[in-house]
This record gives sequence, C-alpha cells and structure tokens, in this order.
Amino acid sequence: MAEIAVPDGSWTFDGEMLRVVPGSDKDVDELRRTLGEVSVPLEAIAGVTFEPARKGGHLRLRLRKGADALSDVVAGTLMPPADPYRLAVPKTRVGAAEYFADEIRDTLLVNRTPAGPCDGYLLRVPDVPVSATAGDGTALFDGERVRLEWTGWAGSEKEKAGPQEYPLSDLTGVEWKPQTGMSYGTLRFRVKGEGPVQQPQKDLRCVSWGIQRFGGSTALVAAAVLARLPREAPEPLALPVADDVHDAVLRRLAELGRLHQSGVLTDEEFATAKQAMIRRLQEP
Repeated sequence: MAEIAVPDGSWTFDGEMLRVVPGSDKDVDELRRTLGEVSVPLEAIAGVTFEPARKGGHLRLRLRKGADALSDVVAGTLMPPADPYRLAVPKTRVGAAEYFADEIRDTLLVNRTPAGPCDGYLLRVPDVPVSATAGDGTALFDGERVRLEWTGWAGSEKEKAGPQEYPLSDLTGVEWKPQTGMSYGTLRFRVKGEGPVQQPQKDLRCVSWGIQRFGGSTALVAAAVLARLPREAPEPLALPVADDVHDAVLRRLAELGRLHQSGVLTDEEFATAKQAMIRRLQEP
C-alpha cells in the first residue's frame, strides 16, 4: 500500500487500484469537487510522473486513451488546479511523491500492463442527467439529448435563436477547449450535416466563456456525451518482455533500500515493499 495525503487531496494505491480524492479545502476547483472521488484501476494507467517545481511539484497521472471519457475529451488541456489527475505536492512531501510515482511505475512494468488504447472505458463515466453553466450558456444532457440554454452573457444571435436541442443520435462528436490568452473557452457539439464552424459567440452548437467567465464543470458534460457516442476499436500494443520486468524489480529493490536509509520509508513500510517485490521476482 502506498499513500500520499496533502492539502490538495490524497492518492492511495494498493497495487490494483488508485484512489484519487480531492482535498476538502474550499479553494479546490469546481470541476474536481463536482467529480469527487475517482477509482482508477491499474490497467487504465499509462504512466505516472512527479514534476518538480520551485515550491514542490505535481504528481501527474496519464491514463490510456479510451480508458476515461474525461481524459479523452480534454486531451491533456486541463491544467491545475482543475485537473483531477494532478496532485499539488509541497516541498516537504517531494520524497514521498517520488516514491509513490516509482511504486506505480514498477507495478505497471511488473504486471506487464499495456499503455496503448483501450477498447472500452475502465473508469466510471459521468452520470446523467448532468449540466453545467459557463459564460454565455448552460449545457444539459439527459442521456438522450443535449439542450443549450443561453445566459445574459449570450450574444444577439443566440438570444434571437433561443434554446437549442440536439438528439444524441444526431451528434457526431463533442469538443472541449479551455480559455487561453484572448481565446474563448468552448464546449462545442458536432452535428450531422453541420455547416462551417462559426465564431464561438455566434455558434448555436457551442457554449463559450471568456477570460472572466470560467468553464466550471463543462468538461464533465462533454465527457458524459463522449462516453455515449460510438467509438472506434483501438489497435493492440505489445507487452513488455520478461527481461525488462526482471530488471525493473531489481532496480526497485535497490531504490527501496536507498529510500529506507534516507528515512523516507519506515522499517515496516520497507519490509512490506521488499517482500512484495521479491515475490514478483520469483513469479514465472
């Protein structure tokens, strides 16, 4: 069992499942609060890294394509503090964060977990009905249709057209982009037979927000829609060879010894981790 708990949240890994829990602080981002606790099975994980920074750094989880609708729809554009798969780590917990990342990486290799695309979602998809308001509109999805209702920030074209509804069967895709610089953030639905893409503030298939109007939990609406659209089957990826697994276990044993000597691991934690790695080394 590996665990790290900091004000931003806690991650717990038992060798088969990673439990991601957002912090209880009122400053935790709206999207993470709305999403809540996430259980990530080992087979959904493509990798994990610790990214150092001046005041500590971030643990960052990468999921396999097709394993999680939210990760797929934001496509790596969701930044801290909104990203549920990044954990802000203070300087005092850097050693624990590095150990945590190593533990998951070595378990992935020892278990020969593929990093390629999945043919089905491995994480729970967002429940419906789901809705979110940002900028010029509110997006509502009940599992069968998307409805867009405009707020007081909407331009004249959207106000004149009124609320819009799109059956799921008419949708060919959904796109989500954060607000960056002077560009609008957008939640856009692609519809069969649609014409040229218009500016966000005029597009009746799009909710948009500017620099003072944040995206809130709109990414969860996008994920709920994406999870219920048809998907293409991924290509299989080769598994790691046995020699790589053997070498990884030996490297991990050496790292555990150094972490124990430096005081990062207690005697009990070191003994438990060492026994687990030795058992893996003895597996055929």
